[in-house]
Amino acid sequence: MDRFDIELLNLVQLDNRLTAAQLSEKVGLSPSACQRRLRHLRDSGVIEQDISIVAPEKVGQHMTMIVEVSLEREQPDLIDQFKRSMAKQPQVMQCYYVTGDADFILIVTAKNMQDYEEFSRRCFQENLNIRRFQTNVVMDRVKTSFFIPIEEQN
Repeated sequence: MDRFDIELLNLVQLDNRLTAAQLSEKVGLSPSACQRRLRHLRDSGVIEQDISIVAPEKVGQHMTMIVEVSLEREQPDLIDQFKRSMAKQPQVMQCYYVTGDADFILIVTAKNMQDYEEFSRRCFQENLNIRRFQTNVVMDRVKTSFFIPIEEQN
């Protein structure tokens, strides 16, 4: 990646609706060169997805939880089974397999506490391989971003 790729990545991370012409003005390449570079960054997997961040409360998802999950048995097949299960749950916004006291950290959305209770019963309490889970209810979204700062490597 050269400085043009890095500039493009930083720009589209902040606003993926910028047109090729707008990107062109900001980075100093032609619009077609910007499009080619972005296509290459997508095709090579550097850009995984183009997404929109939705205001949860505007679509009826009034609660966000950060959930720590510890497994009873940490066998590779059981870990993979839990990963697949969480990937299928629409309420799970993010799922991380982590080091430390917990095995997984989840970001979960819910309409209300009853909605979350149903989710936790189905996904945690009925799963015999869950040793424990701890839920932290988010009181205020201070920052929501997937921005990764990218700089040129020397």
